[in-house]
Amino acid sequence: MRESTEDSVQLQGLSVPGLELVLEFINTSKVQVVNETLEDLIETASFLQVTSILKLLSSEIRPENCVELYSLSEVYGTHDLRNACLKYMSCYYHPMLRRPEFHSLPPAVRDQVREMRMKGAATLVAIGDFTCLSLDVPDQDEPWSMLRYGEVEQRWKPLASNLPPDMINVRGYGSAVLDNYLFIAGGHRMTSQEISAVHCYNPCRNEWNQVAPLNQKRSNFKLLAVQGKLYAVGGQCLGTVECYGPEQDWWTCVSSMPDPLVEFSACECQDGTLFFLTDRNTSVLRYCPASDTWSVFQTCPAHIRKQQMLSVEDTIYLVGGYTHELEAGRRQLRPSQTEDVLTVQSFNVSTGEWIQLKENKSKSGLNLTCTLHNDGIYIMSRDIGLPTSMEHRVFLKYNIFSDAWEAFRRFAALGQNMLLCSLYLPNTV
Repeated sequence: MRESTEDSVQLQGLSVPGLELVLEFINTSKVQVVNETLEDLIETASFLQVTSILKLLSSEIRPENCVELYSLSEVYGTHDLRNACLKYMSCYYHPMLRRPEFHSLPPAVRDQVREMRMKGAATLVAIGDFTCLSLDVPDQDEPWSMLRYGEVEQRWKPLASNLPPDMINVRGYGSAVLDNYLFIAGGHRMTSQEISAVHCYNPCRNEWNQVAPLNQKRSNFKLLAVQGKLYAVGGQCLGTVECYGPEQDWWTCVSSMPDPLVEFSACECQDGTLFFLTDRNTSVLRYCPASDTWSVFQTCPAHIRKQQMLSVEDTIYLVGGYTHELEAGRRQLRPSQTEDVLTVQSFNVSTGEWIQLKENKSKSGLNLTCTLHNDGIYIMSRDIGLPTSMEHRVFLKYNIFSDAWEAFRRFAALGQNMLLCSLYLPNTV
């Protein structure tokens, strides 16, 4: 190169602050990263191919500079820095939603950031007050509140995190997964004191954070995620409804239920509406968030006691203990030995068709938790038989495509207040 034989080299188009920062880094291996000189620094480091500075910037990403670093990485073609910014925004997706500059990014980029949160392995996660038995843990006496299921080896293992201390022994809370964040809200303590606190688990960080509390203390209610928002519906003697937007980190009141419901199940559907069914009423209620209105949608031909509701596209699945059918306007009780048989029914909201699916011989349909995971409904139940006081636990899968049941190795941990959900976990968790 001709420049190698010259006493000085003239650089065109580089700023003095950028060159000073690069020279400082070459001499000291340190550089001051501030927003005012970010562009000068990246432009000069890219031009001079000082790649170690660009690697350093990847570790200096913060909420306040993330969007600007991403934009500059696009301009100067620093792909590693660009990918690091996308990963950071995905990891802190909800906090980024609260920053105005994030919404200046193209919609396709914002969608990519959200989709990156689902790039991990879909994993069953159980939450509860567990006493570990036959788990792969170094200390069998250590209490765990979060477990993950290894499907290949069919074993439950402790997740490298636990519930926040103030959530231990809380009952009757609401739970929902939104944007691969697990939210746990409200509930009541052992003293029956209701709470309004809301906690959020971020699998990307393997950590819990507290977000804005509910406006109203509530327990035994439903928390539902639909169209990027959470809805806290009902509760003990409550008919009020609250809506949470992660962009504002705040709860606002919306239209109340027509009547307070007791022991009801609920789910969201693909059209963005919410459906509700109670243990004591066979009317299916529908709530439309877009119009903030309630309506009676349909009548259920069979009564499912202690049921849970899940949805796949426009089909709702009811999982629970079968108790009786409705015929000719009256209730006809079925034989008592079938009252606790685990059953699944489906309801197509487009056609209005109800289908009775294959029953399971399990006697644990009245106290269960279930979740959609991959191609099936995974069900975990815990019942105590009154005559013997013996605990009966099952861990099952209902395949929604083949209408078949699959039983797994018995759940290897005693527990109470159990919750089953499906999350995308990074390989490092």
